[in-house]
Amino acid sequence: PGPCPGVIELFYDVVSPYSWLGFEVMCRYRNVWNIDLKLRPAFLGGIMKGAGNSPKSPGLVPNKFLYMTKDLNRLAQYFNVPIQPPSDPFEAMFDKGSLAAMRFVTAVQERETGGDEQVECVSRELWRRIWSQDKDITKPESLTEAALKAGLSNRDIEEALALATSDKIKEKLKKATEEALGHGVSIPLTSIWKHIIQNTCFPVCSPLVSL
Repeated sequence: PGPCPGVIELFYDVVSPYSWLGFEVMCRYRNVWNIDLKLRPAFLGGIMKGAGNSPKSPGLVPNKFLYMTKDLNRLAQYFNVPIQPPSDPFEAMFDKGSLAAMRFVTAVQERETGGDEQVECVSRELWRRIWSQDKDITKPESLTEAALKAGLSNRDIEEALALATSDKIKEKLKKATEEALGHGVSIPLTSIWKHIIQNTCFPVCSPLVSL
């Protein structure tokens, strides 16, 4: 048998600008790096709560907030990702949050067969809404608009919205969030499965710059 495939799992939340950067880099270079990229929607709010972190902690330290702002601008320019912070980042990220959006993304993934193309496109459109266009990602009509731009049909969107409220999807997102939390870091997070001996793989978890 041949070697174990190079699989990278990317845990992410569309409320996180650093997740967007990690997501685009992985999607852009997966063919160059010859990796099998697996998208793992998770919930940043649940990770921070489970880790005992205050969601607004970076903003409570002025110098850290200033550094993060400059850092995001540099990275956005370097990787050519159109990040423009919302007018009120704290309201968008922490007051409104992303639970509904990530349940919707999880529902899209649950329905999709043969890969993560729809999940990738929907996630990207949601990032654009919050981190480039200063738009809502919490209401059903907002999710619908993003999904339409991602190429989903009205029927697909209606079914995904209905599925997103089910216990099955809530549990699936919860498990992914707990798995990411179990690695001991925030998101974006990559879980890299490396081949060491024939038919044997082991995971190596690597955080990207997180929030």
